[in-house]
This record gives sequence, structure tokens and C-alpha cells, in this order.
Amino acid sequence: MAEITVTVNGTARRHDVESRLLLVHLLRDGSGGTPTTYQVPLTCRTEKLPGADHALVATLGPGDHGEHDTEGTRYVYDAPHDPAFADALLRLMLEEKSAAFDRTDGPDDEYAVDGGKGYGAHGHRLAREDPGQLQASRVLTGEQSNTSIILDLVDALGDPAKPLICKLFRVLHDGQNPDVVVQSELSAAGSTRVPDSVGYVCGRWPDGRDPAVPSGPAEGHLAYVQEFLPGVEDAWRVALAAVSAGTDFSEQARSLGEATAEVHATLARTMGTRKATGEDVAALTRSMRSRHAAAVSEVPAMAVYDQFVRASIKAVSSAHWPALQRIHGDYHLGQVLNVPGRGWVLVDFEGEPLRPLSERTQPDLALRDVAGMLRSFDYVAGSWEQTHPGHSAASWAVRARTAFLEGYTASAGRDPREDDILLNALELDKALYEVVYEARNRPTWLDIPTTAIARIVRLSDGPRSDLRS
Repeated sequence: MAEITVTVNGTARRHDVESRLLLVHLLRDGSGGTPTTYQVPLTCRTEKLPGADHALVATLGPGDHGEHDTEGTRYVYDAPHDPAFADALLRLMLEEKSAAFDRTDGPDDEYAVDGGKGYGAHGHRLAREDPGQLQASRVLTGEQSNTSIILDLVDALGDPAKPLICKLFRVLHDGQNPDVVVQSELSAAGSTRVPDSVGYVCGRWPDGRDPAVPSGPAEGHLAYVQEFLPGVEDAWRVALAAVSAGTDFSEQARSLGEATAEVHATLARTMGTRKATGEDVAALTRSMRSRHAAAVSEVPAMAVYDQFVRASIKAVSSAHWPALQRIHGDYHLGQVLNVPGRGWVLVDFEGEPLRPLSERTQPDLALRDVAGMLRSFDYVAGSWEQTHPGHSAASWAVRARTAFLEGYTASAGRDPREDDILLNALELDKALYEVVYEARNRPTWLDIPTTAIARIVRLSDGPRSDLRS
């Protein structure tokens, strides 16, 4: 087993009005090929926080505090579970203040924490009124790399205000988080298709690379606050309920296609577009080769598609590519909320979590989002079939996929199927990724992506169709 080496890269300290100590540690794990920086926020209290025993990290007695030694016992908590920390984060953003790090090594200007609000990626002002005062906070369960904190607020009269959600990024990256940048830009443009942006916290820390090689500090987002939409279902649950009830989903899928195209158009207008380069083409072909090789390694029978993958790569290399732009990047039904009176709202613009941040922040084909949603409709039908052996939801998926494409076409003014070579390739690329995932995690679901690949192969020489089987 590899030895894990963790060092404290810096600590931001702040006392709130009640003299509670708020700490944000940046820990660097150097055991991997590339050092990883983690954000570990803690709060230190002189009295126990009621109802937070599950978040208690340590209890320090007299003499255990080192340079911060005080009389009496101190209780150290995982900070997202402490309302004092949630309030401090929100105020840091709204008041656009800074919190200094205690330097562990390197020059002082390598360490900083800055709160900010009101600007999209290109300096567009987000005129937002004060959302109110924090009344209570709670952490959502089921988190992975991020921690989400719900902020319940009241206005100046003490009446309930609109709640917010704070995403605290546990794994830090050098560069701007697309979830913050893209959503802020859409919000700044007045789009109602994303939650309203409120503010963010940025940090600066030593990059953790070879100290013998001079380099500047790393910079990235530590947290992001946006509008919270309580009591809503994501499109996956809505679609699954429809297929379970045998209800046609075409109307909802069509409106989802329109909403998707609307978001793409706003991003193209506000964040710009550029022509595809040879490297962009090479990146997609590398991904297809890599994912096919991984699929064959997990499922040797996938080798039957070697010739088709090679032909697809050749077609992609010679196809006409539309302009590239910023996109969602990890688009599926679970990334869309059904908000009453507002329609579909897109969330979580971080992109594929396994792709490097440097790739996720680059312009891409809007068709990638289209292909991702087409795969998601297949997955709704396939997941239902898993619990209903002998029954097929293929026709349901066909209608949903077709309606989504029709809605997208109506809004965008161009049918994605006109770029069938690229759309096929992107759906194939996604399905190959799914083969690897299902082989490793849910072998009984393997037929969902393999059926899709067989369909793409079968229809590759003819007009684009959306038959699932």
C-alpha cells in the first residue's frame, strides 16, 4: 500500500462576533503522481454545539491547543455543520472581504482567501440585493467531492426569505471552477434556466509542484452560493415516473430540448465561440480510442466494433465541425430540475468529474450535451426494464429522444441530426464510457450501453434515426 503523505499547506483563521474560532485548512496529499489539495474547514467552540455530535471531530482539553491554548475544553467540528461557519462564508461573499492564511512556507502573497459577488466571468454586474440573515443551516447528505450547505434566511422583518445553497469544494483545483463561472455568466445574462448566483469564495495557495521549479501560486474557487430550489424533482425522477406509469414523455422532452438550446445560445452569445482546431479533433479521436480500448479490456466482446470505431474516427477527422462554445459538459436528466412555474432549470456545470479541469474549462461541441441527454433517455428506459424483466420501454425512449431533438431544433434553428457524424461519435464515446462503468459496477445493466452501440453501428450508413433496439 502506498504511503499517504499529507502536509498542512496553509490555514485561514477568523474569529466571529462570539469569538468562535473558524479555521480553513488546506492539506496537500503528495502520495500520488500529482499532489492533491483538500479544503478542510473546522470550527472550534468553547461549548458543545447542540445536535452536532455527528460532526464532532475532536475534543481538546487544557494544554492541547498549542499556540491557541486557553483554559477549558474546546470542541472541534466539521465546519459545514456549524451555522457559525455558514454565516461567516455568506458574509465573506456578500461583503467581499478577505481572510488571511497563516503562512507555512513560501511568500506571503501566495496565500489569500477572498469573497466576491456580483460578477460573471466577463465582468457583467450581477445586481443582487442582500438575501437576508442566516437563521439556520444544514448539510445535504449523499455528497461526494463537494459538501452542500442549505442556508435558511430571514429578511429584515424576520420573515422567511428565499433559501440558498452553498457548495463547498473539498478537492481544490488550480483554475476557475466551471460550475461557478458558467452559472454566474448565465445568471448575469438574466437566464432563468439556472439558479440565481449569489457569490463565491476564491483562494490562492502554493501549487504544490516541484519546489525546485519556480512557479506562481495556484488559484481556484473554494465555495459558491446560489439560489436553492426546495421541493422540486429532477428530470430523471420525472421521466422514470412517466415510463413507470406508461405515460408519454414527449411534451416534457420537447420543452427540455428547447431549454437546452436556449442555454447553449445564451452561452454562445455571452461567452463567445471559436473555430475547432486540429487539436480539438485529435482530442475527440483520442477519447474514442481510449474508451474503446477500455471497453474491450472490460468486455472483450466489444472488439467486434474495432473496425467501426476506426471508421468513426476517420469520419470525425474529416467532418465539418460547428463552432465550439462553453457547454454543460456532463448533461443528463439528473442535472435538470423541474421547477413549477419556471420550467426546466439546469444545474451542476462542473463537467465530467474525471476530466482534468483544464479540459472542462475549454469550449466544446454543444452536440456533446445533446448526446449526453439522448443517452440519459435510454438509461431511464433501461433502468425500468431492469425491474420489469420481459418488458420493453424502447418505444418510450424513441419518442422521448425524438421529441427532445425536435424541441432543440425548434429553438436553435438547426437540427443536431444534420451533424450526424459528430452526434453519432459523441453518443458512441459516451456509450463506451458507460460500458466500462457498468462492467465494473452494475454488470446486469451492461445491455443498456451495448444496445445503444449496436444501434449506432447499424444506422451509421443511413439517415439518423432514434430507434433504440
